[in-house]
Amino acid sequence: MSAEWQVQSAESWKITLPCSRAQAEALIEDVPALAAFDPPPTVMTSEPDPAAPDAWLIDVYVEGVPTPELIEAIGSLAPDRGPPEIVRIEDEDWVTRSQAFLVPIRAGRFHVFTGAHAGESPAGTIPFLIEAGRAFGTGHHETTTGCLEMLDQLATAGHRFANIADIGTGTGLLAFAARALWPEAPILAADIDPIAIDVTRANMAENAIPADAIALFTCPGVDHPEIARTGPFDLLIANILAGPLIELAPSFADRIGPGGRVMLAGLLADQEDAVVAAFAARGFRLSERLQRGDWPTLVLVQRP
Repeated sequence: MSAEWQVQSAESWKITLPCSRAQAEALIEDVPALAAFDPPPTVMTSEPDPAAPDAWLIDVYVEGVPTPELIEAIGSLAPDRGPPEIVRIEDEDWVTRSQAFLVPIRAGRFHVFTGAHAGESPAGTIPFLIEAGRAFGTGHHETTTGCLEMLDQLATAGHRFANIADIGTGTGLLAFAARALWPEAPILAADIDPIAIDVTRANMAENAIPADAIALFTCPGVDHPEIARTGPFDLLIANILAGPLIELAPSFADRIGPGGRVMLAGLLADQEDAVVAAFAARGFRLSERLQRGDWPTLVLVQRP
């Protein structure tokens, strides 16, 4: 490692690493290899050329000259794709620069954007400002987009809900969308990660959502005494991963009343049968489904 990387600096840098689509998708949740670094780097993935669907990029934005340890950790995210490219970002806010590449998302009636695109929401849409940061759920991944579209479809079909939970809330976006569609319903949002709850609280303020409009809890799944007292729910949203969805099926079923619905995402298409089977064993049947890319969004209803 050359001596220039040892110089202490407040500069900003971008580290770019080629990767496969599978390696990029593995980063939709936390990135354990980078969790110990302070301040935490911002990680983004992209598909530069749709004609080359397995040629993705990982871009990592860091404050200060990246250390050899950080460079090695980033390289471990895609160790088979060659060394990372490291460049200094000259005289500009690297967070703003990274946000500029996140184009606004339109999903049903929802328009999700970062601060770089403020004021650009089309007329008639429900806008949400969600910055990329320390929690999952900016709307740019197919799982989140699929959930937004499914919520819109349920509302368009005339479904009404009186008690809603968003489990694994991330940025809080899905809870915000549910509140916009069913404003009279009590809504709670929970996440196992306290950082996600902090991010959700900040995003509520950013989107002029009153602090008491959504109850926030830090807990695994629905394992919180206040959640037990709040139920049963007639809509429970869970955009997490297939394994946890299967494990949580019994506790979710205990919190959903007869005729209630559970919206599941974060699973791949080849994991769908196992997830549906876990909920079918608890009295649910599949009622609605949509798929974006390899990622289905499922709605299952509890049989009366």
